[in-house]
Amino acid sequence: MEITNNLNQDLHKAPDWFKQAIKQNYERKETAIENKKLVYQTLGDSTEDVVIVLIHGTGAHKDWWSPLGSLLKGNHYLIVPDLPGMGESDFHDAYSFPLFQKAIEHILEIESCSHKKIVLIGHSLGGHIAGYMVSERKGFYMGMVMIDTPIRPPSYDYTSHKASIPIRKIKYYEDKLAILNRFRLMPPQDCQNDWYLRYIAEYSIKETSDGWRWRFDDTIFHSLNRLHGYEFDFTCPSLFIAGGKSLLLDSRIMQYMQEAFKSSMDFEVIDNAAHHVLLDQPLLLMDVINGKLKQWMIHKTS
Repeated sequence: MEITNNLNQDLHKAPDWFKQAIKQNYERKETAIENKKLVYQTLGDSTEDVVIVLIHGTGAHKDWWSPLGSLLKGNHYLIVPDLPGMGESDFHDAYSFPLFQKAIEHILEIESCSHKKIVLIGHSLGGHIAGYMVSERKGFYMGMVMIDTPIRPPSYDYTSHKASIPIRKIKYYEDKLAILNRFRLMPPQDCQNDWYLRYIAEYSIKETSDGWRWRFDDTIFHSLNRLHGYEFDFTCPSLFIAGGKSLLLDSRIMQYMQEAFKSSMDFEVIDNAAHHVLLDQPLLLMDVINGKLKQWMIHKTS
């Protein structure tokens, strides 16, 4: 794809469903936690009894989900946050899973969702956050979907673990085109849907007095207190969706997860997708999620 300053021009090869989806009228909102700005967007009728929260991955932002939110079927209210330190939300001095939980549950509280049926859907880090939240508050959430989120045994030795994310300091670029042309997926992978990449790249950058930079706080990659030794323990209906070509999920991880969570979690593999399933197979991903949500809603009301 030839990158220009005109997003609409660059998306001319995108399929019609994508062009229509990004025209959805999300409502951008701001609140704060720990005196730091927290940005999120919503879509739909806030009086609906079902609430779906879409949680992005490390270094990403709410607009990774924007083209897909309107593809969720059924009557619901949609909430899509920028996690602390990412997207338009402010940077923090330190990052942790309790902080991410606090941010999302603060949004749920101010949106008057605490008494509703809440489903968490998270990709990568977002899946870990969802799993942590449903483990910490059993009975509060109606369901959870993890997308290509590797859960390792609590006894896993992280001393020899190689991270798949960058820890280099943020660089500044002299112009917008220079930084857009440096946009890459982490972990590295090919993606045929370059129109989706162009879209999320547009909202991954910001201009500062020092030049153009990525929106995320680069300290997250090495300062986030990971869930080493944490034992996920959730009882709500759950779905795990794996990318068949993912570099993060080997057979040992999948075998552990299928055994550890066999009583509460279903497993689906999307063969022609790597780690970034949202970008590789967006329509198939949403078909799988919609099918499971429909099943959960029927069971919940029966």
